[in-house]
Amino acid sequence: MDATSSNDLMMHVFWHEGMLNHDSGKGVFDSGLDPGFLDVLEKHPENADRIKNIVSILKRGPISPHISWHLGRSAEIPELLSFHTAEYINELIEADKQGGKMICAGTFLNPGSWNASLLAAGTALSAMKFILDGHGELAYALVRPPGHHAQPTQSDGYCFLNNAGLAVQLARDSGCTKVAVIDIDVHYGNGTAEGFYQSDKVLTVSLHMNHGSWGPSHPQNGSIDELGEGEGFGYNLNIPLPNGTGDEGYEYAMVELVVPAISKFKPDMLVMVAGQDSSAFDPNGRQCLTMVGYRKIGQLIRGLANAYSGGRLLVVQEGGYHITYSAYCLHALLEGALNLPNPLLSDPVAYYPEDKALALKVVESIKKYYEDNVPLLDGT
Repeated sequence: MDATSSNDLMMHVFWHEGMLNHDSGKGVFDSGLDPGFLDVLEKHPENADRIKNIVSILKRGPISPHISWHLGRSAEIPELLSFHTAEYINELIEADKQGGKMICAGTFLNPGSWNASLLAAGTALSAMKFILDGHGELAYALVRPPGHHAQPTQSDGYCFLNNAGLAVQLARDSGCTKVAVIDIDVHYGNGTAEGFYQSDKVLTVSLHMNHGSWGPSHPQNGSIDELGEGEGFGYNLNIPLPNGTGDEGYEYAMVELVVPAISKFKPDMLVMVAGQDSSAFDPNGRQCLTMVGYRKIGQLIRGLANAYSGGRLLVVQEGGYHITYSAYCLHALLEGALNLPNPLLSDPVAYYPEDKALALKVVESIKKYYEDNVPLLDGT
């Protein structure tokens, strides 16, 4: 379908309000700690309010005529086993039966969390199946809890089930020869990478701040030398970017690294893992992206989908913890993915300084490393 076709300007959003029932609690940021000397304890960063604003901006914002709404569903346990081990799923089921607990640092499974997690996984699967069945080219799984840190055998970073990973595996099981994942969340998509680390049929690309490992639940560093193993060597590309990279730095990384990798891989399905925690005002990131940057990323990834996957693109929601600005940045990202000719919504808070010179220098060094070590990007 031609990118300018009127039928092409529709984003199919999959959503279920039951995902709002995941209550991650209050405390000092994401710790759940009450030190006893603060009058006001803040909500955990991954709270329902962030998603409520995304739902409302898509329903009542200027992008609403381009949105088609679809009801999500709960995943069945056997579906989860395409990505996760039975032992891990049983651990989560038992934790839920016992009334919940802190699964790992910052990650709380409370009453209602497991059902919300099943809804998130099933909703992502429904959005992918919608595309695979030929009902539409663009779908957005508006889900929480997020999922890209959840590894086959453990939870991590607010994530219990890997929503994007399950959708990717469904695409593979449904006959897609090669699937590419482009993760723009501010944190390394370590769980998705781990799930496909030995596969040359799934290319995982992650642009993230250079945060390294944060403990036993997140042993991966997100460094450029984590390239995959066995047949998967060279099919996990990490792009750790310095704090303050900003709009132009991200665009440069996309053009110089992501576009060439996707062009050589030639996927027949494309998945964008979208977190707005790379924004300029997010409490969990320092990357200084604004609506301009998100809109451009959406345009670039949509261009790749048009070129290689027949326009088919699944967007899966991840992080983004500024209650207001995350919704605005998501709006801009989907404007870009829809190839809308002009911005529909102006930025209420930018401008924010970015360190373009440092970002370009880092991207060039990463590019040189990949050209020397990864056949997919060797310049041939």
